Amino acid sequence: MTDPKFPADFLWGVATSAYQIEGAVAEDGRGPSIWDTFSHTPGKTVNGDTGDVACDHYHRYAQDVALIAGLGLGGYRFSISWSRCQPQGKGAWNPKGLAFYDRLVDTLLERGITPHATLYHWDLPQGLQDEGGWLNRDTALRFTDYAVTMGQRLGDRVAAIATHNEPWCTAFLGHHSGKFAPGLKDPQAAVQVAHHLLLSHGLALQAMRAAGVKAPLGIVLNQSPVTPASGRATDRALAEREYALFVRWYMDPIFHKRYPTASGVHLYPQVRENDFDAIAQPLDFLGVNYYTRIWASTDEPPQPAPAVQGVTDMGWEVYPEGLLELLVGLKREYTLPPIYITENGMANADRLVDGRVDDAPRIAYMRGHLEALSRAIAAGVDVRGFFYWSLLDNYEWDSGYDKRFGLVHVDYATQQRTLKDSAHWYRDFVARQAAV
Repeated sequence: MTDPKFPADFLWGVATSAYQIEGAVAEDGRGPSIWDTFSHTPGKTVNGDTGDVACDHYHRYAQDVALIAGLGLGGYRFSISWSRCQPQGKGAWNPKGLAFYDRLVDTLLERGITPHATLYHWDLPQGLQDEGGWLNRDTALRFTDYAVTMGQRLGDRVAAIATHNEPWCTAFLGHHSGKFAPGLKDPQAAVQVAHHLLLSHGLALQAMRAAGVKAPLGIVLNQSPVTPASGRATDRALAEREYALFVRWYMDPIFHKRYPTASGVHLYPQVRENDFDAIAQPLDFLGVNYYTRIWASTDEPPQPAPAVQGVTDMGWEVYPEGLLELLVGLKREYTLPPIYITENGMANADRLVDGRVDDAPRIAYMRGHLEALSRAIAAGVDVRGFFYWSLLDNYEWDSGYDKRFGLVHVDYATQQRTLKDSAHWYRDFVARQAAV
């Protein structure tokens, strides 16, 4: 099968996040985050799993960087634990936490890997949650202070700084469905949290640029196209509403200085004068996380998506064409900066047998999505890089350790890392791209 062709300077990488891999939650001055609190609350996660140890990356980061280098990859996207660097989310900074990210960035650079930092991947310091968390507008100001310090600390060495990862998850899963920390179930709170997240993003970009931070600045959004289950007006209206709430709710304020209106969208946040001016800062890049499409059915029970190409271990439809549909649609609707696919990957029921993990479904998933991505680039979408999610099997939030997304298998009892067949495939694919 012929490989799709990508530009010669296209960046190939992998991604992780702090709480999912670092462990060492009570070491070297780190303060608790909302995910420490949530995961230790009975009934919130599969098997009561926590990120206390996770992949022990805090102690094994050099080994993990060596894995990335061994795969021949040029980029690594990681997130910074706010409470490791500033235990209460305001006030005193933790020198040992700051030094850890200095070591990580320097180690990446020594191996020829460009570091791409994300400031916030859902692990708000518990001290700020105790004062209202993201529902408190003041948290946007505390985040801005944090962003400036980290930007000044790392901005001369990292290739990019993203403010937030997937604010939809923080707002909706954390404050509407209650599946994620802090576990609230209040729809009005969720839209207000979404607004404060976007406000914090814009204020942080303004402040980092004013402080002279050199790194390119952006945000990472999880996005999907929406397919109506039929041509009925009810399904089409539901699809419009789902797209407005999932994609446009975050894109429109940044690019159009407004929230979307769509049939059935009736909850809106309190917005102060000049908020949209603050949010709509120019982006140096946009990170897009894509896993599957949204299927909009008003039937009761809803008609399921066709899933012709199967489903992942998360139960998500495998639909590579959705990545092409999404990107072409975004290009049509917005004046976009350069795009990075900052996450794409699948959970698979992987098993280590005689030192090998045969994860053929993941290879098929990757191949299909990379083919779709190459078609999007051919259609004129300016995509500069791709980060597979994830480097390692890791702590998968409320699913605990039950779901495996990694290119590298982790035996959580021993912390033994084993390259899966997909890791070998990705290494060889990237090598063939370089040889063209």
